[in-house]
Amino acid sequence: MALIKSISGIRGTIGGAAGEGLTPIDIVKYAAAFGTWVLEKTQNNTIVIGRDARISGEMVSKLVEGTLRGLGINVIDLGLSTTPTVEIAVPAKKAGGGIILTASHNPKQWNALKLLNDKGEFISDEDGQQVLALGDNESFDFAPVNKLGQYSTDNTFFKKHIKAILALPLVDVEAIKAKNFRVVIDCVNSTGGIVVPMLLEVLGVKTVEKLFCEPTGDFAHNPEPLPENLRDIARVLEKGSFDLGIVVDPDVDRLALVNEDGSMFGEEYTLVAVADYVLQQNGGGNTVSNLSSTRALRDVTEKHGGQYAAAAVGEVNVVTKMKETNAIIGGEGNGGIIYPELHYGRDSLVGIALFLSHLAKSNLTMTRLRASYPGYFISKNKIELTPEINTDDVLTQMEQRYAKQPVNTIDGVKIEFDKEWVHLRKSNTEPIIRIYAESDSNATAEHLANKIIADIKEIISVKS
Repeated sequence: MALIKSISGIRGTIGGAAGEGLTPIDIVKYAAAFGTWVLEKTQNNTIVIGRDARISGEMVSKLVEGTLRGLGINVIDLGLSTTPTVEIAVPAKKAGGGIILTASHNPKQWNALKLLNDKGEFISDEDGQQVLALGDNESFDFAPVNKLGQYSTDNTFFKKHIKAILALPLVDVEAIKAKNFRVVIDCVNSTGGIVVPMLLEVLGVKTVEKLFCEPTGDFAHNPEPLPENLRDIARVLEKGSFDLGIVVDPDVDRLALVNEDGSMFGEEYTLVAVADYVLQQNGGGNTVSNLSSTRALRDVTEKHGGQYAAAAVGEVNVVTKMKETNAIIGGEGNGGIIYPELHYGRDSLVGIALFLSHLAKSNLTMTRLRASYPGYFISKNKIELTPEINTDDVLTQMEQRYAKQPVNTIDGVKIEFDKEWVHLRKSNTEPIIRIYAESDSNATAEHLANKIIADIKEIISVKS
């Protein structure tokens, strides 16, 4: 069992001892901490909540609702929702913040409280530290009986979210309708099963094969949208009767695409393709992704005359960098699309609408569209260290060892070799260094990763 406290929220497995899993005691404590922070920060006593469909969601939601009301906070409950939908609802409701009850791509035994500020964006590192301190110190002051918060529900925001997407100039409904796309979707038995078919219907997609679209929270496969977890949708597409597959994670902020022949478009390339379309239609512009994302976004951005910038891993860091550079699109290589014209948050729904517009106007099949982009491969590895080894010291020595190469240290150590790179990051919860390497072939990427792993082992052996 595990409880992970971070700046973006509280995540853990359901059950176990308090402080070791996400128990009712932990849920109440950190919901109270966030509610207290919102009251102090904004003097606004309204918070929006929403949840994905995981089995523990209703239980967690009721605990959060009761705790916030006990602080004198009015709760607007969207019920079954998505992360981007809650993000849109917070400013629309003029709330002081939001809580999304989801553990994103984690398996069904996990749940989490993901915390939003009054703009509907993930709270900053500084704000997150304040929330954690309030929770750890149990610095709460609950309201007297005649000042308890009110509770209301609002089930209109899926339609409002979709309406806002349809109003975007780059979403071309007529082009999508004209193509009469045949689509397979996999929504892993969570809330995507409700809203993705709604979106596709208004986009004019009439043929939709639904896989795992019942929002039971009993995930039919590992919910992280990686190739090894998408065999069911791949088998349907292999039969040749559909144009593409669409996969979302439980809270609908990650989008993976599958080609018409069952091969993977590659979740790294979801952002690349959508950015290509946005840049093409806008006549260029700036983009941002995190340090562990494919170089292909930089290539596409520069092709359109724009500038690319890299951010530290984490949505809040990408959003901050996007604002700094006035980026017109950004995101993360895990299939997360951030399109500021709608809102500053990863959003699979706007990603679907923009991608289908792109595919329709390109007159290409999925495989041909994918082949039009630079072909890079990322090798993902990790090296486990003993607890007594100082991982920061190891990373510093790696930075020094490759000082002649371009090195970025805003988040671990990223070393560039012409069009290849390797990114080293330490885990915040385990004595592990994660090693991502990218090159133009799998073999070269793995060779580069293995070279770096050998360097780390040499550093460790010298120290020991």
